[in-house]
Amino acid sequence: MTSADAVSHLPPRRTVGQALARDFRTNWAKYLIVLPVLVYLFIFAYRPLIALQVAFKEYRPTRGIYGSPWVGLKQFRSFFSDVYTPRIIRNTLTISILTILFGFPAPILLALLLNELRSVRFRRIVQTVTYMPYFISMIVAMSIVTIYTRSDGLFSQISVALGGQPQNLLINPRYFYPIYVISDLWQYIGWNSIIYLAALTSIDQEQYEAARIDGASRYKQVLHITIPGLRPTIVILFILRMGGILNVGYEKVLLLYSDPTFAVADVISTYVYRRGILGTAVSYSAAVGLFNSVVNVAFLLGANWVSRRITESGLF
Repeated sequence: MTSADAVSHLPPRRTVGQALARDFRTNWAKYLIVLPVLVYLFIFAYRPLIALQVAFKEYRPTRGIYGSPWVGLKQFRSFFSDVYTPRIIRNTLTISILTILFGFPAPILLALLLNELRSVRFRRIVQTVTYMPYFISMIVAMSIVTIYTRSDGLFSQISVALGGQPQNLLINPRYFYPIYVISDLWQYIGWNSIIYLAALTSIDQEQYEAARIDGASRYKQVLHITIPGLRPTIVILFILRMGGILNVGYEKVLLLYSDPTFAVADVISTYVYRRGILGTAVSYSAAVGLFNSVVNVAFLLGANWVSRRITESGLF
């Protein structure tokens, strides 16, 4: 048989549409299960992307998105020429970097410490105590912080007992960043440690038994077994965290800052809130939000690339 005869006897190649139709007939039940998720993503994730063109227009509510005049990069030029832009970017990066520096390793350390506890009852008590602040509403949590940091609050009383002077810490710009970072740790350290505790359960226990037989101490077991077992989870969560480096929520900042601390507390999200919601500058706020998203995506891709080069693992 010649090669031409062999080719002629091959079954005809199916097109992509035919392959999808056949797969749908075979797995139609699975497609129906996925359909609600796809509809949700289309309505709430992809369809709103159409509104990104507002950032390139002078939006007028009476004329709608499509009827508003096109102004190109005018909104972006206005943002980068604003005298407050360097300050809000600096404040946002400062808060975000401090939160990553202190807040990212804290749940890992908590998970490692809880994993080393021998008393199951004491471990559950510690877990419950550290989880509780996460379920307190932001307003209530920041009200507690405000009460403790005012001139007659707990921290001021401790300062007086140690020979210091009473003062309202929240109106001192020097203490805004420490208060923000410490309160963030208090709220999220327990909740964020859950995923690391779950990852610890996937580590093969036979490795610990072999290490104990070889005479490895608990410290060496953590160093050479536990931490390497957590590394993939740590890398993925760190990449995701870098992808939101400019996402400092406005709720907490609005609840904590005041006129004396405004210069160090004003961030991109509060700036967009003032200009977009209070000032009704919709197009301008959309441009700032788009800039924020582009920077976050750039950090995400950069962190993933560095992780691939160093640890050979990443999101994609």
